[in-house]
Amino acid sequence: MAKRKKHKEHEHIDESWLIPYADLLTLLLALFIVLFASSSVDAKKFQMLSESFNQAFDGGTGVMEYPNPVPENTVSPDDEKQKKVGGLGKQDQKELSEMQKNITQYIEENNLQDKVETVLSGEGLLLRIRDNVLFNSGESEIRPEDQKAAREISQLLVMDLPRNIVISGHTDNVPIKTAEFESNWELSAMRAVNFMKIILENKNLDPRLFSAKGYGEYQPIGANDQVEGRAKNRRVEILVLPQGQKENQMKQ
Repeated sequence: MAKRKKHKEHEHIDESWLIPYADLLTLLLALFIVLFASSSVDAKKFQMLSESFNQAFDGGTGVMEYPNPVPENTVSPDDEKQKKVGGLGKQDQKELSEMQKNITQYIEENNLQDKVETVLSGEGLLLRIRDNVLFNSGESEIRPEDQKAAREISQLLVMDLPRNIVISGHTDNVPIKTAEFESNWELSAMRAVNFMKIILENKNLDPRLFSAKGYGEYQPIGANDQVEGRAKNRRVEILVLPQGQKENQMKQ
């Protein structure tokens, strides 16, 4: 019996494999963290992930204890993308400014200062045309006498560097229901399309770069409870986007 007991005292389970196994898990965890940090530099998300792992592993030291994987002064790719989308490059600034100058000259020569305006911003060059410059009330067809003005505007859109152009129709919030239009949606959309058709009679413009849409009453620039505000809201807009930019990129 004594001999058997002595043999039992020397019997044990070899647990030395746990050390390299734990080191391997730590290395794998570090690898996943590095991959995550490389693909997404969102500091807040990283910190949340860090806290979750630390809680799961009861604290400890290592990469998970760093609160921010990106230095304070580092600009993330997302931030850089926003900066590029939100601003104009030098070439864009130069050419769009020249275009704005030509359009402004056209506006002044035709005494349209109170009916047409231009806005140059990081989004691009925006040309706003009051609806009464082109349309009769409640109608979507451009008046024959005003088609010439639309064609002249098309000449101003011919550029050395091609750009995407969005033509949009807008209304006030006064309801409309006629045999032709069920709502302001249809009216605004058809005005944009009909205006674009006149513009694209200019063979120097590429139709692939144009799009048309109707916003109805849902993008007002004036107060709809005032006569003057409603007049501002009834408009057609031409948005000339920065070089290489498309509309869906501008909405990001």
